[in-house]
Amino acid sequence: MSISTKNLVYIVDDDPDDRQVILDAFLENNAEMDYVFAEDGSQLMQTLQDADNGSELPTLILLDLNMPGMLGLQALKEIKGNKKFASIPTIVLTTSTLPMDKKLSYDYGANCFLSKPSYYSDLVLVTKMIARLYFHKWK
Repeated sequence: MSISTKNLVYIVDDDPDDRQVILDAFLENNAEMDYVFAEDGSQLMQTLQDADNGSELPTLILLDLNMPGMLGLQALKEIKGNKKFASIPTIVLTTSTLPMDKKLSYDYGANCFLSKPSYYSDLVLVTKMIARLYFHKWK
């Protein structure tokens, strides 16, 4: 299974408002993308398994750390430890500012660790840079 060429982004966060705000920030930049929401690490892993069995894998995963059920760090460890999923760029986007969370995220293979911006305008800038770095096409 290959990585998507449609700029498919998995947005993984237990807060539905945060998921929507992240998507809105991408769309405000006119980013050409599709998206899938997941509420926790377990749902993310199931979605990846389902995609591997019949559709394209995501271009990018945005992963929160602090979620009920399977935590983001555990999901990150599983993603990067799986040959089928390890090459998918995974950005930790979290409210955590703990140095240990940042260290573990990089130790487990995160491509980037970002603290969620406090202001929407800053999130729009962050998503613009993410799209420029990771999307195959930019409008």
